[in-house]
Amino acid sequence: MAAEPRIPTEFRYWDHRDDPKVQRARRLWQRLFGFDPQPSDDLVRAFGQAYYQADPVAEAFVDEVYLGPTGPRAGREMLDRALESGVHTVPDAPASLIRLFEEFETPPDWLDRDLVDLGAKVFRRWGTSVFSFATTSTLEMYSESSIAKPLSYTGGYAGDRAHKRQLETVRFWIDVSEPGGLDLGARGRQTAMRVRIMHVFIRRKLVQRPEWDAAAWGVPISVGDATLTLMGGSVVPGLALWSVGHTTTIREIEATLHFWRYVGHLLGVQPDWYPRDFRDSVRLMFAAFVKRAHTAGADGAELVESYLPAFAPKPGTPWHKRIRDEINYRVQIGYTGFWLPPATYAAHTMPRRFPWVLHPLVQFPFQLTAEAARRLVPGLDEVADRVQRYRREAWYRNEVGDAAAESRPVQEFRR
Repeated sequence: MAAEPRIPTEFRYWDHRDDPKVQRARRLWQRLFGFDPQPSDDLVRAFGQAYYQADPVAEAFVDEVYLGPTGPRAGREMLDRALESGVHTVPDAPASLIRLFEEFETPPDWLDRDLVDLGAKVFRRWGTSVFSFATTSTLEMYSESSIAKPLSYTGGYAGDRAHKRQLETVRFWIDVSEPGGLDLGARGRQTAMRVRIMHVFIRRKLVQRPEWDAAAWGVPISVGDATLTLMGGSVVPGLALWSVGHTTTIREIEATLHFWRYVGHLLGVQPDWYPRDFRDSVRLMFAAFVKRAHTAGADGAELVESYLPAFAPKPGTPWHKRIRDEINYRVQIGYTGFWLPPATYAAHTMPRRFPWVLHPLVQFPFQLTAEAARRLVPGLDEVADRVQRYRREAWYRNEVGDAAAESRPVQEFRR
């Protein structure tokens, strides 16, 4: 008899589901929005079991080539050539590489490219605000060991390296959401594959650590947590950014869901229970919040407390950049103080929120007016898209300077 699929012990959905506070929130949502946010137990079980699922196709390539007799250098060269010229140009391509690119280059049956393009455009429309919101929503989830421990153990999102890693993530968001960014040969698509391989190395490194608790947390960078990350670029900001004046419709939120589902497919995150529409996505997020165990402790706290100081102006910068940095630092404090739950903010050592927390409220009427004009004036939507693309790139360039923040998965994680 086959063993019952596992669910991590820190997946505590059924322990918390019937809590009176949870059920009051459930009933309030039903009254306000007209549907039940509580998911079926079948969906929750599939979600919980996904914490033991990863990316066997990419892992097979890493095991055969990078960690095999061919070695990391040859693996990098094969991957780069396959991405730039096609897997058919790789001499004596191993079976695992061919299988990886067959999956990578074959459109899934559910793919709607028009919907992907619309979802990318909506994500671009959110401008730099979504960078701040997506990270802030992650800060709230750093209470979970399955999320916090991989970041803490690799040291990438704490201390002095926090800013560099944040900018690498922003670069990825920009690349995949640019027009045509997911087309064959495009930079966003190539970055997705390199991030996918990086995740394999991180996973391999972490499971070898004696302190990794697979029974409690599942596998590192699991399909379960990776799917929640995709939600962090779609339904969650789609709802939350209304608070600063973005008027994203349900149809547009569903387009971002589809866009990030395709990005996830390229990253090797391919659950068959991925939400298809707004209601399903809300139900998944309900399960994600209810199942939380809050066990990350000091590791999670360090990640939260490293975020805002990473934006603080650095000594010795030119005066014009220092002015921009001073403004941006306070903007980030404002966004974080506005969106992070007050109890979470108060529980950590964080910069003083006031008066910067008023910044999102001040921008609300201006953003709302701009959104109305964009929807009503012919041609203004395309102008707004170009403006937001420029603003995103300018924000990134100010933060990173002249150096490009690039992921270096193999060099960092092969040891």
